[in-house]
Amino acid sequence: MFGTVSFDRTGERRPTTSKAAPAVIVSSRRSTSRLDIAFRTCGRADMPAIMFVHGNLSSSIFWEDIMTAVQGDYYSIAPDLRGFGATQAMPVDARLGLDDMALDLLGLADDLGLGRFHLVGHSMGGGVAMKMLIRKPRSIESVTLVDPVSPFGYGGSRDVTGTPCYPDGAPAGAGMVNPEFVTRLRDGDRSRSSPLSPRCVMENLYFNPPFVPDRIEALLDGMLEARVGEDGYPGDVLASENWPGSAPGERGVLNAMSRRYFDASGITEVDPKPPLLWVRGDSDQIVADGAALEIANLGALGQVPGWPGMDRCPPQPMVQQTRAVLEEYARRGGSFRECVLEGVGHTPFIEAPEAFNRLLAGFLGA
Repeated sequence: MFGTVSFDRTGERRPTTSKAAPAVIVSSRRSTSRLDIAFRTCGRADMPAIMFVHGNLSSSIFWEDIMTAVQGDYYSIAPDLRGFGATQAMPVDARLGLDDMALDLLGLADDLGLGRFHLVGHSMGGGVAMKMLIRKPRSIESVTLVDPVSPFGYGGSRDVTGTPCYPDGAPAGAGMVNPEFVTRLRDGDRSRSSPLSPRCVMENLYFNPPFVPDRIEALLDGMLEARVGEDGYPGDVLASENWPGSAPGERGVLNAMSRRYFDASGITEVDPKPPLLWVRGDSDQIVADGAALEIANLGALGQVPGWPGMDRCPPQPMVQQTRAVLEEYARRGGSFRECVLEGVGHTPFIEAPEAFNRLLAGFLGA
């Protein structure tokens, strides 16, 4: 169930486009009963379908190269989630723990007549994919999770079973993000004038430096399309008596991913259980045991004052939590494979496209 894939990292910029025959990415819109969704498609609609779900602070544009790579065998659909890309700017209800996004995409799949389809989710999109599986397992042919958010969310839990640190969800949510980054994101800053500029955050955290994708400007466009505010990114903030003084509010993306509201461990109970592939980079700084952005880890490193210690707020064991839930998934009749790409950060399908494509093709063709 576990494998490590090596690939040669030279540090040089490398093209991430496929060598396959040219394919056309089509941008479309569909008004569903829930909202107006923008999405990209590639391939013939009569072929087996794959839905690609992007992560936080990105958009469907992140999937274009992989959609091109599989165009000979699959019909690819990559939607923009609510609050991102060109999809209608509807509020994110944090209390639903990403269920609103999951229902949006299941509604789109119904409207497009996909029937059963493969599902690939990256980062936060992995959390959306897990919620889609819980909601409608008979529609899902397979699930691929790429550096996914833990089944117990991002922040606010302290062990492999997802035990909350505090009842109000601290330390997690919108209050954990640096205000300067939020301001620069809102202003559409494309500079390198600060480590907290969106470009620098993308280059240093989305990928494992010194790798920089050739399409960095287009990917930065996708990041900057996010709706910034209390209904989108990062969300609203509640005062808390617990460290570090704030807790997840009831609106917005980061609150929806917090342990207070997000719990996808119910995938272990779905029936049927489609096969599952878990792909991650061994140098991921965003989703990791000791993640660079997780507030309890920053407290343990002495970067946030007042940290209450390992007994109360240890760094969240994100990878261990995911593995524990997937092992339970397998014990209950499902199957999964964990593949780790060496020298790769948070976005394997961009950093190591050939290795990722081989893993995906082998999994879908099994």
